[in-house]
Amino acid sequence: MNKKDIKEIFKRNGIQLGAGSMEMILEELNKKVIYMARKCKDGNIKRLTPETFWIALGNWAQGETNGMGK
Repeated sequence: MNKKDIKEIFKRNGIQLGAGSMEMILEELNKKVIYMARKCKDGNIKRLTPETFWIALGNWAQGETNGMGK
C-alpha cells in the first residue's frame, strides 16, 4: 500500500485528507507492522505464512481453535 492507494480509498469514501493526515496514517501503519513483527517474535515465528498470520495479529486464541494453541 502506498500513498496513492491511501488517497484513493479516502477519495472513494468522499473524505479529503488535510495537511499532515497522510503522515499520521503512515505512522499508524508503521506502528501496526512493528506490532505484528513483535508478535511473531514473541510467538517464535521464523517465517510468517497465511497459516500463522493470526499470530502476527495477536489473536492467540485463534491457534487454540485450530489445534495449534498451548
